[in-house]
Amino acid sequence: MPLEMNRDVFITCAVTGSGNTQDRSPHVPRSPKQIAGDAIAAARTGAAVVHCHVRDPENGKPSRDLALYRELTDRIRSADVDVVLNLTCGMGGDLVLGSEDQPLPFDATGTDLIGAGERLAHIVECRPEICTIDCGSMNFGDSDLIMVNTPGILRAMGRIIADLGVRPELEIFDTGHLWFAKRMLSDGVIPSPALIQLCMGVPWGAPNDLNTLMAMVNAMPPDCTWSAFSLGRDQMPFVAAAILAGGNVRVGLEDNLYLDRGRLATNAELVARAADLVGALGVRLLGPAEVRNMLGLGRQNPLPPD
Repeated sequence: MPLEMNRDVFITCAVTGSGNTQDRSPHVPRSPKQIAGDAIAAARTGAAVVHCHVRDPENGKPSRDLALYRELTDRIRSADVDVVLNLTCGMGGDLVLGSEDQPLPFDATGTDLIGAGERLAHIVECRPEICTIDCGSMNFGDSDLIMVNTPGILRAMGRIIADLGVRPELEIFDTGHLWFAKRMLSDGVIPSPALIQLCMGVPWGAPNDLNTLMAMVNAMPPDCTWSAFSLGRDQMPFVAAAILAGGNVRVGLEDNLYLDRGRLATNAELVARAADLVGALGVRLLGPAEVRNMLGLGRQNPLPPD
């Protein structure tokens, strides 16, 4: 097939994520102030979009606390640098089984299962421009954790997000997730054209080889805007791979802790490295205003505090 390189690219910075990385690098931000500071620094170095989770400021563990989300989004919105705000909706879909011989009852310490409405409570309150929808269930790594996103939950989330006027970013961890995302588009649950993120190399979803990447790129719905990323040392090679395949890019400490072998990174350093790669390929880097125009995003006001 002919090379269909993307000549106008935007960078998303995934700032902190919900993985167990809080004690593996001193640069992983925990508090809303730290996460917002990293998001702002990433915007200054070339990120047009920041994708944010929140963590418990004391222990760094993932959180769904509305007050933390409100503080985070207020800090980013009040900054002197512009950036498109993208919040996760992945929290609340974690199911951890018991032992291999006795899967029931579920492991209460790791299980966090809530309904579609509660998973979107912070979106209702904070009204970001973009929020993510993980478009299917999967075994997540080598533990007994299952990422749970049933068709019913996903359709309910899609309808609520559409009513809020927030743009969903469809997170695709495997080929079946893309299949279901296209069904939600054809059924009108998600408005077209789609915004899609290909999440490559997450065990045990789609492997991060180029054949799998191109199989999913070739199965994309028409007129969609898409990005791709991979994990760890493959993060920067996938910056080039995504651009060459026609997409946009994502980097950040959610997916990779290192700038070089043995050298821990900051979010700003990862964005700067990605921006250098974009420039080396002769590609134009888009700013947040251009991304809003391209995606038809409209800024919204958060709900007033109680």
